[in-house]
Amino acid sequence: MSESYRAPKGVPEYLPPRSAAFVYVRDGLSYPARQAGYGYIELPVFEDTALFERGVGESTDVVSKEMYTFTDRGDRSISLRPEGTAGVMRAVLEHSVHRGGLPVKLWYQGPFFRAERPQRGRYRQLQQVGVEAIGSDDPALDAEVIALADDAFQGLGLREYDLEITSLGCSACRPAYREILLQYLLTCDLDDATRARAAVNPLRVLDDKRPEIQAQLADAPLPSSHLCAECHQHFAAVCGYLDSLGVQWVNNPRLVRGLDYYTRTAFEFSHRGLGAQSGIGGGGRYDGLMESIGGPALTGIGFGLGVDRTLLAVESEGISLPIPAHVVVFGVALGDRARSRMLSTVTRLRRQGVAADLSFDGRSMKAAMKSADRSGAGWALIMGDDEVEADSVLFKDLATAVQTSVRLDELDQWVTEHILAPDGTDSGQPPRRSTP
Repeated sequence: MSESYRAPKGVPEYLPPRSAAFVYVRDGLSYPARQAGYGYIELPVFEDTALFERGVGESTDVVSKEMYTFTDRGDRSISLRPEGTAGVMRAVLEHSVHRGGLPVKLWYQGPFFRAERPQRGRYRQLQQVGVEAIGSDDPALDAEVIALADDAFQGLGLREYDLEITSLGCSACRPAYREILLQYLLTCDLDDATRARAAVNPLRVLDDKRPEIQAQLADAPLPSSHLCAECHQHFAAVCGYLDSLGVQWVNNPRLVRGLDYYTRTAFEFSHRGLGAQSGIGGGGRYDGLMESIGGPALTGIGFGLGVDRTLLAVESEGISLPIPAHVVVFGVALGDRARSRMLSTVTRLRRQGVAADLSFDGRSMKAAMKSADRSGAGWALIMGDDEVEADSVLFKDLATAVQTSVRLDELDQWVTEHILAPDGTDSGQPPRRSTP
């Protein structure tokens, strides 16, 4: 009996036809950032472990419990990236990107890795789209970043989600609040591990989801009640800008993000149809992060949007995505002479910008036409001995069954007039939504 291999536990795989929806959602999430002039950055999938320990925070579950860490051949501690912001800041600093115009606006996408307990919507390899805007503390930039995420979800047709925002304070007001919260936590019945976490960063305890802990935090002091005047003004300005942009939001003073670097504005999107794993994206400011990894005092704000969960959200709302047909023309060759000519003709169409496939293995006309139907193509391209002799091909509209004979020397012009749209794209593709 041969050995059978399976994908690692907790790693989702996307195969046709669902993979087309995954790609559409991923591209849709990045579309608003691309439209706003954010440049793409490709990041390593692993970094020096110390980058995440210093940047993300040793007290976070992400670093202390969920990172995939190993020692490489050079005896260096390496970790698969659990999030994107620290890596972006390291890259900006290493390549002196911040010495150009500010703010630096970047977007990225790809897999991230966390050793979670797998369940629906909670994966060990998760796919995200993220943006970072570095070098400005203008509240209008906060609003822009939040609006980009909201536009991404709106553009995919999502409606059953909520946006919660708050302010976590800054380096001027956070220390005093930290001591007030720490004194409150000393009166609570906490286990040793939670007390140790509180000693490093007491705000992390507010993010504890256990009912017995949440019950004790009902009267805990909140960051929003201890903001300095500048943080109050900053948050009020952010909210005002969001209102002017038509972004619907709710103020949640108990919102605490799961990473230590967040300051001032923090936000989270959750979907009502996903159950316990409802978060589909979130982010906030991280005004001290660059300094913590050895860089200058540059502020920043960003977000990470979950592709996997957003796809689940789209499916939960029953949204039909206008996914372009992956094949517009399907070639059917009858006989050996036609097969050679068909391959060159299909290749010619592809080079002209038409998505095209063809039947292989000398299949019968009936079997080949079934393959054409399964492909989703709008046209069948048929060639037999008669067409070879006449230097022509037969186009069959699979919706109407109307057939048209086209000479090969007129093929490019006919395709341009009947298959390609005026902008040179396949007219056989359904129209995309206006946003993605």
